Parts: sequence; structure tokens; C-alpha cells
Amino acid sequence: MWRSIIILILTLVITSCSKNELTYIKDEAKDPFKLYQEGFDAFENSNFFLANKKFSEAELNFDKPELAAKSAIMSSFSLYAINFYIEAQESLRRFLKNYPADKNVIYAHYLEAIIFFEQIDDEKKDLKPLLEANKKIDFFIKEYPNSDYSIDLRFKKDLIQNQLAAKELFIARYYISIKKWIPAIKRLKNIVKNYDQTIFVEEALHRLVEINYHLGLDNEAKEFAKILGYNYNSSEWYQKSYKILNKDYKIKNITSNNENYKEAEKNFLEKIINIIK
Repeated sequence: MWRSIIILILTLVITSCSKNELTYIKDEAKDPFKLYQEGFDAFENSNFFLANKKFSEAELNFDKPELAAKSAIMSSFSLYAINFYIEAQESLRRFLKNYPADKNVIYAHYLEAIIFFEQIDDEKKDLKPLLEANKKIDFFIKEYPNSDYSIDLRFKKDLIQNQLAAKELFIARYYISIKKWIPAIKRLKNIVKNYDQTIFVEEALHRLVEINYHLGLDNEAKEFAKILGYNYNSSEWYQKSYKILNKDYKIKNITSNNENYKEAEKNFLEKIINIIK
């Protein structure tokens, strides 16, 4: 659903206004307008392999740069539509290099950001796509802050921040499980410092209370508990931290907040997966 919407929007934008340069050879006998139309017909019929071929041929046979550029960007979209992510990115970079003044440059940057985003997996796996997506989205938002596409990418950036925080927390939990306290503290502090707007900051603060108390660092434990209490004094994690520092305290029933947090933690990866389907 998400992929169909992206393709539809970008197609409408491009129409309203090769994998590499050596794949096709310019042929003076070929009509570039006919090639483009054949490519567009194939694109509309979801025959993206043929569409890419025709758009690439059209690009090489158009004399006007603006028409060649339009063919090139449509070729990139065709590659994206069949999940040829690497080839699509190469095609987009070639487009940006060859047609830097073209009006569709903004869409090329947007599509590249989308491609990075769609390669994100869960927090237990490779971090590289997350960092690349985050970097590309930051670039786009900085360069085109008033673009309608920035609204979409800002939303995706929020999801990425949660994903990065989840990655840090996953690693921190592992270090805690093997009693490697220093690297665990480092990961948890990184969440508090850099991902304080995510759903994982509360647990990170609690784990810092827990670890510091375990190590006999009572003052440090109390400082993190104060931060947790000041910002999240009705949360399950604050009550757990308070319990550590006050052994006689009985944790109250705060089912609604607890369920909200757990639901968010459980479903945020599913949210990412669903939005890119």
C-alpha cells in the first residue's frame, strides 16, 4: 500500500511537469518520444523491467536535457518499484550528478531517503541502514524544510530515532545480562542524551538507577531517579526505581500507563514495517 502511494505520487509529480550509461547506445533512428511513451505505458501496467529499459533508451536519445532528465528519474523510479534498491540508488546519484539543476532534483533526494528507510530492519540487526536513512533524512529536511515531503520524512525520522534508541537499549540489556556495567551505562546514557524524546528513555533511566545502586553509587542512582521522577513520576519505571531506593515502598497499580508503554514498545517496529509495505 505504502509503495503504491509513493509510486503514484511521484509519477503524478514527474508527469505533470538505465542502470548505467553504457547499457544502451544512442540510435538516431529511434524516436525518444515513442520510447518514453512505451516506458510510461509499461510503468502504468507495473511492467517495471520494461519501463526501466525504455526510459533509459529515451534518456540517451533525447537532445533536450530536461526531457532526458525526466526519462532518467522515471528509470530510477522503475528500479525502485521492483526493489532494485542498489541499482535505483546508483541511478539516482547519476541523475543528481548529470542534472543538478533539474526541477525534479528534490524528488530524487526524497526517493533516495525512502529507499534507505525501506531497508531498515529491527533493532537486533544491522545498524547501517538506520544511520544512512537518518543522515539522508536530515539532509533533506535541512535543504528542503518547507517541502511537503519534509512532513513525511520528519515522521519517519521519529520512527528512526525510536529504532536507534531500541538498538542501544537492546545492547545495554545484553551487557547487563553479562554484568558488563560500564558499557551498559555508556549505552543507557547515550539514550538519555540523544534519544530523550523516544519511548525508551524511561527504561534507560531506570536501568541507570538500578546499575548505579547495584554498584554502590547511591548518589548517582538518586540523581537518575530524580530525573526519572521529575519527567515521568507516574510511570511504571519511576515506581520501580523508587522501590529500589525505598525498600518498603509498594508499587501502585498504574495499569494504564504500564500498558501504554508496553504497547508502544511492542508495536513500534510493527508500525515501521506496516508503513513501508
